[in-house]
Amino acid sequence: MTSATNWASPSTRPPLIETLVSGVDRYNPSNVNILEDYLYHQIRSEEYDCLANLAILKLYQFNPELYNSDVVINILIKALTSAPFPDFALCISLLDERRTPANADEPDGLPALLPVLSALHGLLQQCRFPAFWQLYRSDDVAPLRTEYTVECVGFEDAVRDVAVRAVRAAFTSIGSERLGTYLDLSGPELTAYVERLGWELNEATGFVSLPPNPDNQIESTVVQENIQLPQLVKVIAHAAQTSLPVVPAVN
Repeated sequence: MTSATNWASPSTRPPLIETLVSGVDRYNPSNVNILEDYLYHQIRSEEYDCLANLAILKLYQFNPELYNSDVVINILIKALTSAPFPDFALCISLLDERRTPANADEPDGLPALLPVLSALHGLLQQCRFPAFWQLYRSDDVAPLRTEYTVECVGFEDAVRDVAVRAVRAAFTSIGSERLGTYLDLSGPELTAYVERLGWELNEATGFVSLPPNPDNQIESTVVQENIQLPQLVKVIAHAAQTSLPVVPAVN
């Protein structure tokens, strides 16, 4: 699970990017190329830096002539796999409806792909992993796969990480077939993936056992209050005083 500290300042963030993101230079339009190059480094290296990517979208807001639809789509793809964190919603909130492509000769691919990305994000947020994979593998999403996610190294494994986090929090054991629908894996690939996670697959029963963790262990909590009578004396006395009837004075 990503910690708040790592989210705000990833250990993989270069010093130059740290300087840009942390200071007023994040609003300098001349730095947009540096931040865009850093985004494509994230695409190629499986790294992720939400704040740096949000800085790009903020620059596009202030400087519409800098807008690049491919950059925005790649930012949303990276944010997609951060579920259940709100990165995707943060990115959407910075998109300006008055987008103007930097190069008018190139079509803006975002309007066609934004509904698809939003639908995929919604399925991940709802932990509807089989439905996510069904939509992602469909012909309707082919442009996203062939033009964008194919270039995003580790995208599908990052989606599986989202499913793994949800399974860890909710299950102590799960059927291997059901787990396979969550991960879009089957056969030897699923077996190898389960072994890599350190989970145990029982071939006889077809169930996968998960190690205990604070989220998947159901423990009853007994709260016992030890209040002594002397502690209640002031409360009882105050209640008695406020409940006494008011007797009007007799002249």
